[in-house]
Formats: sequence, C-alpha cells, structure tokens
Amino acid sequence: MSPGNVADALLRRWYVVVVALLLTVAGAYHVVRPAARYVGSAVVVLKPPVTRNQPNQLTNLQPPLAVVSYAVVQQLQSPAGAAELRAAGVQGTYHLVPRNSGTSATPRYLIPSLQVQSQASGADAAVTAVRRVIDVYTRHVEALQTAQGVPAGARITASVLTSPSAAEVRGDRSRGLAGTALLGAAGGVLGALWLDRYAMRRGKTPPGRRRHSSGPLPAAH
Repeated sequence: MSPGNVADALLRRWYVVVVALLLTVAGAYHVVRPAARYVGSAVVVLKPPVTRNQPNQLTNLQPPLAVVSYAVVQQLQSPAGAAELRAAGVQGTYHLVPRNSGTSATPRYLIPSLQVQSQASGADAAVTAVRRVIDVYTRHVEALQTAQGVPAGARITASVLTSPSAAEVRGDRSRGLAGTALLGAAGGVLGALWLDRYAMRRGKTPPGRRRHSSGPLPAAH
C-alpha cells in the first residue's frame, strides 16, 4: 500500500482518526494529572535464638534462615495465602521480595531478610497493608515451628528491621506522554486502515471508486 493509498484511507475514515485523537487526549490528561499512588515498604528479618556463643542475633544470620523465610513466602504467594491476606484486610497490590546479599559471588538469597511492599491510594493505607502482611508472615513463621515441635527458647523470630513507611509514586510524565501519543497514532492509523479495507471487501466503497462492470448490458425488452 502506497503512502497515497494510506492518505486516502485516512481521509475516508476520518471519524476513526477523530475517535483515536479524543482517546489520546483523555489518556494524556491522566498522564499529566495522575491519581495519587503510594508505595509502603518495610524490611523483616528472621533472627536465630539468643545463645551464649552468639548473644547478638544479627551476627548469626545463616542461610538456612533464608530458606525458612522463602518457604513462608511461597505459602503466602499461594492461592490459600492470598485468600488469608485478603481476609486479614490486605487490599490492592503487594509484593514479598527476598533480599539478596548484594554481591555477584553469592547470587542466591543468603540473608534471611524480606522486603514487604504494598501499593495504595493513600499513605496510611499503604503502611497499614504492609503491617498486616508482616503480621500474617510472623504467624506463619510461628506456626511452622509449632508444627515441628520447636521449643520456645530455641525458636527463630521475625523482627522488623526497617519500620513501615510510605512514599508517593512519581512517574516520568514526558515518557508517559510520548507513549500515549505513539499508541494513539498507531491505533488511529491501524484502525482506519482496517475499517477501510473491511468496508471495501463488503462493497461499501465510495461511489466514485467502485469498479464498473465491463460485461454487456442486458437487452431492453
């Protein structure tokens, strides 16, 4: 299809281009003035029990603790865990991200810390959701040790390493506007071309562009 054919199709289906333009303007308005979104975040760490050799729990963070933490995360990410979090009042989007040691030599999660994140329309709601996730996570850690018969003095504990806090999400408006304009232009052009081709197949082309039959006319009676 030549550029001239494309231009003719866009002129014939100008109303599709207008609709795409209106949708693009509406999308650009939401990009320029988006609804406020907040991300709540906190860090939880599993600490071993206090012993005579290791009175400071933070100096004895062993990889097996990270395995226990990851097992609890898998429980919470299952359908049953998601239902439990909803029953606890956790709404919206949330993430449970095991934290790495931060070195290229140890790519696996060796440090038993977990970053809990939640997105909400308000700062208080985001922080509340994070706290509820931590409460459910702590209950699972306790239930796991209870099921194994671990004595109270030898149990690992979940401790909040970084208190829950919330920050407003601020996106890049220039990139958002560029993406909206690109999607609107592509959608308008492709929609107009598809509709024009569909109409031509159905024989709904303009009268000036219909092909006249070259066959003989029927004889008049």
